[in-house]
Amino acid sequence: MSGLELFAAALGVIAVWLTVKQNPWCWPIGLVMVLLYSWVFFEVKLYSDMLLQVIYAALQLYGWWQWTRGGEERLGRQVSQLTVAPIALGLTLGAIGSLALGAAMAHWTDAAQPWLDAALTGFSLVAQLWMAQKRVQCWPLWIVLDVIFVGLFLYKGMYLTAGLYALFTLIAIQGWREWRTDLALRA
Repeated sequence: MSGLELFAAALGVIAVWLTVKQNPWCWPIGLVMVLLYSWVFFEVKLYSDMLLQVIYAALQLYGWWQWTRGGEERLGRQVSQLTVAPIALGLTLGAIGSLALGAAMAHWTDAAQPWLDAALTGFSLVAQLWMAQKRVQCWPLWIVLDVIFVGLFLYKGMYLTAGLYALFTLIAIQGWREWRTDLALRA
């Protein structure tokens, strides 16, 4: 556990909590967090997670724009719900990305857990995109992913990060509740 990991974890808690509250400051704070975590993951040879953090950086900028200037009236997005077809498409793309990345990491790197790490990466990208678009379905996907991340980080001896993802799981449950309530109030 390093000071960098501790600082990144603290920023992560703040960013996810602000996301639950639909505060657009979650995005710039999240941007700093993911850039710090990219280095942390590089140091422990979780290369898919490192790559994920770099892609998250771009998605943080996309999310910030969506939440502040997106939507039909360019006033920022409102919480919405996906239909079955976009959910199936997102999950299919997550699976395809997971398989491709897993094969690449297993073949060309010394990644510690190439297949699991790649699967978490592929589906995390789907969850992050849905979050940037304020789709309520991002939360149950995050809950599943965060629980699996906890196990991976415990295995790697990253106890602070495992604790962070356990906290993320609890915050994601709260996010799912709050966003569903917001959706119901506008219906």
